[in-house]
Amino acid sequence: MKHRFTLLMAMVFAGLFALATSISAQTIKIGLNVPLTGDIPKVGEGSKFAAEMWLEDIKAAGGLEVGGKKHPVEIVIEDNESKAESAVKAATKLITEDEVLAIVGPQSSKQAVPAGGVAQDRATPMISPWSTNPNTTKDRPYVFRAPFLDPFQGPVLANFITNEFKFTKAAVLYDVASDYPKGLAEFFKGAWEKLHGAGSVVAFESFTTKDADFSSQLTKIRNSGAQVLFTPQYYNEVALIVQQARQLGVKGPIVGSDSWGSAETVKLCGKACNGSFFSTHYAAKGATGATKAFIDRYNKKYGYVPDDVGALTWDSLRIVEHAIKATGGLTGDIKKDRENVKNALAGIKKFAGITGDMAFTAEGDPVKCAVVVRISDKGEFEFYKSVCP
Repeated sequence: MKHRFTLLMAMVFAGLFALATSISAQTIKIGLNVPLTGDIPKVGEGSKFAAEMWLEDIKAAGGLEVGGKKHPVEIVIEDNESKAESAVKAATKLITEDEVLAIVGPQSSKQAVPAGGVAQDRATPMISPWSTNPNTTKDRPYVFRAPFLDPFQGPVLANFITNEFKFTKAAVLYDVASDYPKGLAEFFKGAWEKLHGAGSVVAFESFTTKDADFSSQLTKIRNSGAQVLFTPQYYNEVALIVQQARQLGVKGPIVGSDSWGSAETVKLCGKACNGSFFSTHYAAKGATGATKAFIDRYNKKYGYVPDDVGALTWDSLRIVEHAIKATGGLTGDIKKDRENVKNALAGIKKFAGITGDMAFTAEGDPVKCAVVVRISDKGEFEFYKSVCP
């Protein structure tokens, strides 16, 4: 009897161990490759907060249901420090050590382009919420994105300025050492000169990351005869550029891109940025439906209105969630499951996001509208107009 009881207990403990192992193996890990430190920590913060909200919903539902089974979900966060090399290390760690099923991020193109190479080489699906540089997804079936592309954004801005102000001479100031502003500056220049002829970009000035004095470039721009200045920089640089431009007597409109979308832009820039325009992915003021619900919830929880990167991170996570569900079930083989998620992502033809409806191309890029925002006299981001492909 004693032996029978011992054998029974052994079987029970073995069963419990197998069950625990099974449950552990079924946990879905999603990597978050974000800049929590470095030049643009507010970008990482907004992404992290959006991910926390998404995970709250998953936990409230008892897990993520895939193929009729509910799986616990874990977000594994890595700080890429706003550096390309750190983003590569973060992606490698998330894939090889943490064994995540998919990665959301990096956000900016400077980190997303090299990290996307790691994701592709290691056959792990990755979606960038904010990177608009074409090289992020080019020839990379495992890499996707949620925002529109710079080849679309550049012409949108060139057309907007032309139609809105009837200007024919433009200047550009950009960071030559960063993929995003460099690429967008070139796309804008090409679109502008297509509209107004060679030489109509009368000043094409550059600087290097970490520069803080732009007086030399802005003096050239002021003296060039440019009617408008386009600068596709991040919030920490926008304030310095705009304030110095006004101090040096640059009087025309200053126009930016989606990298202006952080709440920190106005906080750092002050009244100098009032009246400026920029293209972006959504406008918080006047939002309705699911977009407004996200904004209100985020604002109540974290104390400020989410910027576009927070909204795009929310959409990116929901796109990944949709793809995981579409696999029909997890096999337990991480390589096979990653491949299945990649195939499901590639199979999404339409998706209703809070940043707009998306239709995906074969390259993993969404076709979606851009929003032009005006910074009001009160320092608020006001919807100005929508521009669609």
